[in-house]
Amino acid sequence: MSGSGAPALAGVRGDGRLIAVVASSWHQTVMDGLIAGAMKALSASGAQFFVWRVPGAFELPLAVQTALRNTGADCAVALGVVLKGGTPHFEYVCRAVTDGLTQVVLQEGRPVGFGILTCDDEAQALDRAGLEGSSEDKGYEAAQAALATMVALGTPAGRR
Repeated sequence: MSGSGAPALAGVRGDGRLIAVVASSWHQTVMDGLIAGAMKALSASGAQFFVWRVPGAFELPLAVQTALRNTGADCAVALGVVLKGGTPHFEYVCRAVTDGLTQVVLQEGRPVGFGILTCDDEAQALDRAGLEGSSEDKGYEAAQAALATMVALGTPAGRR
């Protein structure tokens, strides 16, 4: 979901739901913005939520799966940022995170909002982080997507 053409997801309710926000720690300023955006969307929905931090994006799939299994969260929001460098590391990490989160969604049967920024440079990440002056708020959008998918699929509440 980016820029023009994004769906209107405002107003989706999360009352009585528990949402796991799992976020990487690299690029602190960008991550602070993404987490704040997700928290804003979840608070507006009436959902309860908690935030878990992990070292990097590569650790997100296991942490999201663990959060869904061990806390009874109804859905999750995965947040991270991977910046392109001069080596193939970027492609490996992006593929591993995307494939890993896809496996978690299918294995756990619960939605995961995909808030992983895969950018060429820090300026692109800052522009998507929901900070003052940013053109987009991908943390907010990822949380809304997780909530809307949970509601659309009729994901049962309270697996706790």
